[in-house]
Amino acid sequence: MPGMKPTPGYELINRVVSAATVLVKESHRVFRPHGITEAQFNILNVLGQAPEGASQRELSDELVVDRSNVTGLLDRMEKAGWVRRDDHPKDRRIYVVTLTAAGRKLWQKVLPDYLRAVDEVTAAVDTAEMRRMGEFLKRLEATAREWGKRHES
Repeated sequence: MPGMKPTPGYELINRVVSAATVLVKESHRVFRPHGITEAQFNILNVLGQAPEGASQRELSDELVVDRSNVTGLLDRMEKAGWVRRDDHPKDRRIYVVTLTAAGRKLWQKVLPDYLRAVDEVTAAVDTAEMRRMGEFLKRLEATAREWGKRHES
């Protein structure tokens, strides 16, 4: 931006995106030894906390990814034996995705490593500050979603 001074909003978004990029990049250190990607862990983590399962749409909404990406990801995870897709009991257009026993075992094996890494990364931030930042990031996410809806074509 030659000749223009960056606004605080510009600086903030750059910091958030930079932090997210580094966190994803470094997360490979946790997931690679288990033979999974961060995207696969995210699916395992959502489904691990939802024993009744979730639809592909719910997964894409929760993970903020395109549904077509979730479909390909689930195809690979189903082939690996970690998830199962069953017809929805009331709506044949929807699949209910659940963890298999192998998927649950994998999630339970990876989760402690992930939680240890999270604790190490956030050790310099006190709990109250983390809660405030978490609430702030929720508001930022909500306003970004609202902006996106207003600018859909």
